[in-house]
Amino acid sequence: MNYLNSIVKSVAVMGLLGVALASSAFAQDGFPAKDITFVVQAAAGGASDRTSRAIAAEMEKDLGVSVIVENRPGATGTVAFAHVAEQPADGYTIGFGPVEFAIAEHLGYDFDRADYTYLGQVMNSPVVLAVPANSPYNTLAEFIEASKTKEMSVSNSGAASSFAATTFTLARMTQAKLVGVPFDGGAPAVAAALGNHVDAVTAGAGETATAFADGSLKVLAIFADEEHPKFPGVQTAKAQGYDLTFGAWGGVYGPAGIPDDAKAILEESIKKAASSQTFLDAITPAGILPVYRSGDEWKAFVDAEAARYAEVLAE
Repeated sequence: MNYLNSIVKSVAVMGLLGVALASSAFAQDGFPAKDITFVVQAAAGGASDRTSRAIAAEMEKDLGVSVIVENRPGATGTVAFAHVAEQPADGYTIGFGPVEFAIAEHLGYDFDRADYTYLGQVMNSPVVLAVPANSPYNTLAEFIEASKTKEMSVSNSGAASSFAATTFTLARMTQAKLVGVPFDGGAPAVAAALGNHVDAVTAGAGETATAFADGSLKVLAIFADEEHPKFPGVQTAKAQGYDLTFGAWGGVYGPAGIPDDAKAILEESIKKAASSQTFLDAITPAGILPVYRSGDEWKAFVDAEAARYAEVLAE
């Protein structure tokens, strides 16, 4: 009888082990079952890179796989956008989608907003115009008046960026001689101003807050509806008589056609990441503002912004 009981117990244990193994295999077959690549369209150091790395770190904790950030700067983001669009639509390649998602198509780049799955907006960084600390200009009006008689070079993160659009629109509005100087990312654009290689820079609040705080850049205007907490004493362009608002918003996207189950998991993970205290602690000290929209909400917002930029950039 003892022998029979031993056999029964052994069978029971083997059965439980089989269930456990089956459950483990099922988990491995579910999404995600391997590492995820997170493509950033700009160089390391800027607002896009900082935001992406903060989101990726939180997604790793939530999903239990590595989320590997890969910088692919070039052609104001379209190099990275095209790369992501060409990857399998399985959820294992995602990217950071900046405001250029609403601009690139209007500047002749081979870009179609329909080629992507929208997973959620996570931030906004209002555009600012800043000059080197030793610049003779202390107000936006002084800078504009001077640029009516001589050309002013203004660096930006790329020809298809909201920063370039800000410069172009401000020049058209005021008849100022502002010449955009594109770089592959906000960090090198700001570095050009810090090194006195250009007269000014249009960049995101997140890319200029530190330089403003340490006195190496003078911010002349914020192109937002409200003043920014990281730039005390700096007025909005509107308050100075220039009715312009531009922001370097961004979110997470993937190739078109990601399956609904994987899309739902990614969206929920991004939402959790964007609302986490760790994420807020990573971006807000740099002047980046947390702004969350779901995938569908963000797509509608991008479409609306694309329509706005079509008018802004029309000759």
